[in-house]
Amino acid sequence: MHVLKFTFLIVTFVGCFRPLSWTSLFKRVIYNLYRIFIIIILYIFAFLQFMDITLNVDNPDDFTNILYMALNVSVSGYKLLIMWLNYKSVTTLIIKLNEEPFKPMNTDELKIRQKFDKIIRCNTLRYSILIASSWTFMSLMSLLTDFKNRKLTYREWVPYDYSSYMVFCITYAHQFLSTFYCASVNVACDTLICGFLMHVYCQIEILEYRLKKILDDENILAYCIHHHNSIFKFACSINAKFSQIIGLQFITSTLIICSNLYQLSQSSLNTDSIGLIGFTCCMLTEIFIYCWFGHKIKSKSIQLVDSIFQIKWPMLNNSVKKSLLIIMKRTLVPIEFTTAHIISLNLDSFVTLLKTSYSAYNLLVRVQEK
Repeated sequence: MHVLKFTFLIVTFVGCFRPLSWTSLFKRVIYNLYRIFIIIILYIFAFLQFMDITLNVDNPDDFTNILYMALNVSVSGYKLLIMWLNYKSVTTLIIKLNEEPFKPMNTDELKIRQKFDKIIRCNTLRYSILIASSWTFMSLMSLLTDFKNRKLTYREWVPYDYSSYMVFCITYAHQFLSTFYCASVNVACDTLICGFLMHVYCQIEILEYRLKKILDDENILAYCIHHHNSIFKFACSINAKFSQIIGLQFITSTLIICSNLYQLSQSSLNTDSIGLIGFTCCMLTEIFIYCWFGHKIKSKSIQLVDSIFQIKWPMLNNSVKKSLLIIMKRTLVPIEFTTAHIISLNLDSFVTLLKTSYSAYNLLVRVQEK
């Protein structure tokens, strides 16, 4: 595996993707058991929180206090399941990036690939630090306050007595592990999907480089056409395999942001509020990176027309000119990532999400006032 090395270390650690080298039955069984263990603790935590909402919650304050984490944990478990089901598809995407026409053909193309690998690694590291910092802060605050007072970090319906110290520690540890894996799975899936999006951008840049070589070798045009079609197919495969994850993330992020805004408006500034602000920033960042990279790819695919236009056309024969015109016409329909066939991954969608969250927040405030 020569692409997304750092990202796949995280993805492998949280049970989202079994290493390709683990082909023996024993390793596959062990890894699947580990993955099932993570899924179980995530969904038990989410189930207990939703049960608490159903049985005990009777006001907007308690509802929003439980909802944001219950939704986040549920989405993390869902992401893990989708990654498990799409194991072969993700493997195919990795293999394609290491084969023609995506594989670098010379030193210059290799430098382009290495440049984007470095960008992806830096983005993954920054995003991991952001999520890890938020989770660490909230966990430390809970250990220093809630744990000492034998209080659970998050509200949930507990069908047994946890007044004894040992039972309380087990229950607390379950919440601690659930939130840890929740944060880790989000980092793994988000950075993996964004890494694939960046490789689409990388391939368009490599295509631009190859098109500039037409003046020296007109025979490369057929290869460029094949490469261009392959980029479209590769982008469609990414969109098809991950649109479920992105779509659910958009919906839940809207609800979570709305819930967090409501909680912040109803409480004074304290350590809990700081943790909640950090959590909200993480959710906004999570959606923003999808929209940002989707926007960049769409813009880059349209800019390919300008790159073709800058070629010295008078020096080309009519056959090559006609082929280039066909590529330009195809480029007028940009590579655009969508979810649920409705929401496009661009900056406009991010602004729409913020507006929707704020509208839902206003609705909650009005309900509370009544």
